[in-house]
This record gives sequence, structure tokens and C-alpha cells, in this order.
Amino acid sequence: MKELDNELPFTHVHRDRYFEDYIAGEQHILGSAEVEEDAMVEYAKAYDPQDIHIDHEKAQAGVFGGVIASGWYTGALMMKLYAKHYLSNVSSLSSPGLTDLKWLAPVRGGDSLTTRVNILETRRSESKPDRGIVRTLIEVLNQDDTVVMTIDAVNLIACRSPEPRQ
Repeated sequence: MKELDNELPFTHVHRDRYFEDYIAGEQHILGSAEVEEDAMVEYAKAYDPQDIHIDHEKAQAGVFGGVIASGWYTGALMMKLYAKHYLSNVSSLSSPGLTDLKWLAPVRGGDSLTTRVNILETRRSESKPDRGIVRTLIEVLNQDDTVVMTIDAVNLIACRSPEPRQ
């Protein structure tokens, strides 16, 4: 994976972000990654060995007209950008899960995938006020601005201050 756009606002890898820095309604671009076909196929051979992901001849005759990335590979490319440029090592505590994972369009070797996040909701935990809950819509778009994948994610993020923001 070749990463692009490493110095975007909000997303600098060395920035210490806490719950208070995640503002509902904000949108951020986390960067882009080039899909390298050889890596895409090797991933599928190891983890999702379906013909549409690994066999050029069979995939060419199939519904997609060629080899496409495993959705899990697309998710892995997204996760690298999400972990590196959205979450922070000083405050990211864990994730209780995600919902509504959707693969909406095929991803192919040579595509450039951009990860965009929309902060949907933030709230301080009532039972543990040293942390907050951040709900984020993650979108992965290709070079044509087609949304190829979406996820609704929830993260637990440590608060900078023990006092709720005003």
C-alpha cells in the first residue's frame, strides 16, 4: 500500500487527540492508498481465496469482468489510515464494535482509495466520565469519488479533562 496525503488537517500522526477533539458534525479526510494488484491478490490467496479475488481467467468471465479486491482487503487498507490518522495512541481505548459494513462497489488493482470520516455523535460516558464514546461513519471512496465501502464505527476515547466540555 502506498500512502498519500500524510499531512492533512486533524490527521497528523503525531497529534495527541482526545475525546474533546472529536466534534460531532465534522468531516475529515484521512488520506489515500494506492491498491497494488499483486498485494491485493496475495492477501486474497491467504485470507479470502475466492476465484473473483485470485484467478484472473475465471474472474474475467465472471460478473465483475476481472479480479476484484476482497472486501476485507479494502477494510484493511482503510483501517491502517483510520488507526494512524484518526485514532490516537494517547487516547484510543478500544472499540465495542461496528455496524452496517457495506461493500458498495468493486475495488481493483490500480485504484486510489481515500478514507473519509464523518463524526456522527460524541458523548461522555456516564458510568466512566474519564472517557467518551465517538460514533463515526467511515467511507472509502475510489478515484472517481464512488463510495466503495462504508462502516458505522464506535470508539471509546479517553478525555483530556475529567470535566465535561461546556
